[in-house]
Formats: sequence, C-alpha cells, structure tokens
Amino acid sequence: MTAIGTYVPDKKLTNFDLEKIVETNDEWIVSRTGIKERRMSQENEFTSDLCISAVKDLMYRYNKNIEDVDMILVATSTPDFSFPSVSSIIQNELNIHKTGAIDISAACAGFVYALHTAHAYITSGQHDKILVIGADTLSKITDYTDRSTCILFGDGAGAVLIEKEEQSDSFLGFDLGSDGSQAHNVYRTGISNKVNDIELVDSQLLVQNGREVFRWVVRNIPESIKRISQKTQIHLNDIDWFIPHSANLRMIEPLCEKLDYPIEKTLYSLEKFGNTSAASIPLALDLGIRKGMVKNEDKVLMHGFGSGLVYAGQLLKLNFDKQINFSY
Repeated sequence: MTAIGTYVPDKKLTNFDLEKIVETNDEWIVSRTGIKERRMSQENEFTSDLCISAVKDLMYRYNKNIEDVDMILVATSTPDFSFPSVSSIIQNELNIHKTGAIDISAACAGFVYALHTAHAYITSGQHDKILVIGADTLSKITDYTDRSTCILFGDGAGAVLIEKEEQSDSFLGFDLGSDGSQAHNVYRTGISNKVNDIELVDSQLLVQNGREVFRWVVRNIPESIKRISQKTQIHLNDIDWFIPHSANLRMIEPLCEKLDYPIEKTLYSLEKFGNTSAASIPLALDLGIRKGMVKNEDKVLMHGFGSGLVYAGQLLKLNFDKQINFSY
C-alpha cells in the first residue's frame, strides 16, 4: 500500500440539524453513538464523484501516476447505477486506458474485502498496480423519518494504491466470513423483498435492526480478530493500531473491552463523518496519518463488518511512499 487519498462532501449535517428533522437531540445521539456530525453529498453528487475526488487527493499528495493502473476495485453499496459499475465510470473519468474494473458488494466490510482481492491479484502475478476504493453515499438511501438509523449515516470515500513489490511483507494475515442467516437485520430491497422466508420492508431505503447487529458483532468479531492473531503469531499487544468499521462508538468500545485492547490505540472516523460504510476504514486510517499518529512500519489491524452479514479482517504493515504534497 503505497498511497492514500480521501474525500468527504462539503455539506455537513450536525446533530442540531437532525433535531429539526426527527425527535432527537445532540446529547442523545452523542451518548449513544459518539457521532457529532456527518457529511452529505449534493443532489447531483454521486458515489463515483466521491471516488474520483479521493483518487485525485491520492495523486496530489503522493505525486502518483495512475495511467498504468491495471485493475480498479470499488467497494460500495450505493453505486450510481445498478450497472454500469462505479469502477467503469472512474476508469473513463480518470483516463486509465488498460485496466480491469469491477465493483465489490460487501457493505461495510467492502474495503477490506477489496484489499484482500487486490493482494490476491498481485501475489498471483495477474496484476501489478491496483486502485482500491471504498465509497458510499448512504444519505441517498437513508430514511430520514426513522430516528434510529438517520442519525448514523454519512457520505465519504477513501482510495489506496496497491503496488507490486518483490519480497513484500505488508499483508500479514486475514480472516473472512459470512452469516447469511442474519441477512434480514440490515438490508435494502431490490428485485426481491424476501430473504430467509422473511418479508422485508419494501421502501428501497436502508433498513437496520441495530440491536441485533450490535449483538452479532460483539459476539463474533472478537473471535475473528483472535484468529488473525493466531494465524500470524502476532499478539494483539504488538499491533500498533486497530481500525474497526466506524459503525457506532458504543459498538467499538465493547469490542476493545473483549479484546483487552486499548481504545486509545483504536482509530475511527465516526465523530465527524458518521457511519460511511465502505469508506469508514480508509477515512479513519487517513485521519491517523494526517494527525501524525500513524507511521510507516506500524502494524495496523483493519476489520470491517456489515450487511450480509459479512466480515473481513486484514493485518497490514504500512509501507506508504513519502508524501510530496499536503492537502491539510
């Protein structure tokens, strides 16, 4: 992983703004989620636009040429269209002429799944330089009459460049999984409005049973993280930073408690950006870099989890190129 770039829209939706929309208040939202504000895309601003801005930030900061990128992977649950893919739109807009382009649908775990896929492509010898992007415009599918969900979600994008390197030891270990029996607890209906013989709310908007998702995450994700530690023979105490999906601070805290991992070494992006789904992990990583906390050679454990229900964890040793320019 040689470079990173991020982007969030300019428009803010604060907790005080939400007080005017639904029956809620700032104190209630912060105490239950840790979120203070989130970013909202404009009416004519879509997931591909956020992705392109994130890639441009990457190019500017690290002085990167992307003309020779040979694969684009975009993790998103909110594509501009059912088809064509967001990755194909990006390929055209950024004039990358000889590249594969696919979208990955793994909800809030999507960015880590895309990293895993990029690593497999490169180590198999099929590709040399891959753009991995996690992006979502959840504001476009959020039900702003449902106070239990509309307080959570925001829009954003994060992009990283994965490049082939001989004898690289950056990707240290992973753990992936799925539990489709819980699919009805986070969904957005499409052609079908039934799963696991359960009739779903057919609103075309995001529906979430937050309590059940919370229980599932706290019960299952610590075990996945422990498996990564066992596979790599790297103790959690030797991991510099933990970056879980920024769903809810009250979900992250019990994860850290179960793992006996310090919250002070845990990075999240939800305070200012809310739950940005596939963008939340790269946004959190970049916040750590911007603050001067995260450095090369650090061991970083990323773990995403979301609708499916799916999860993906990846332990990395960072090896970014030197930043040339600074966008902050």
